[in-house]
Amino acid sequence: MQHDPAGMAPEDLSHAGSVVDKAIEYMIDQNIAPISIASALLGGALGLLARTMDDRAVAGVLRNALASVESGELQEARRAPPPGSAQM
Repeated sequence: MQHDPAGMAPEDLSHAGSVVDKAIEYMIDQNIAPISIASALLGGALGLLARTMDDRAVAGVLRNALASVESGELQEARRAPPPGSAQM
């Protein structure tokens, strides 16, 4: 999950992110295990990528995701409040 503090993300990306956040919040409220939610979202994302990009492009997306994990970019997400929680 990448935040866009500078407001540089395309409007449709921001909208899609908001929809996904609401879906995650709903599934959490339904007591679906986080690993199940993540697995379903990842599977859906991979399916969409496979239908809209060639394998080389999909591999590039996955390499970028792995680089984000390896660089520690996800550490911020672990410290952030979960979707739907009140922020103070």
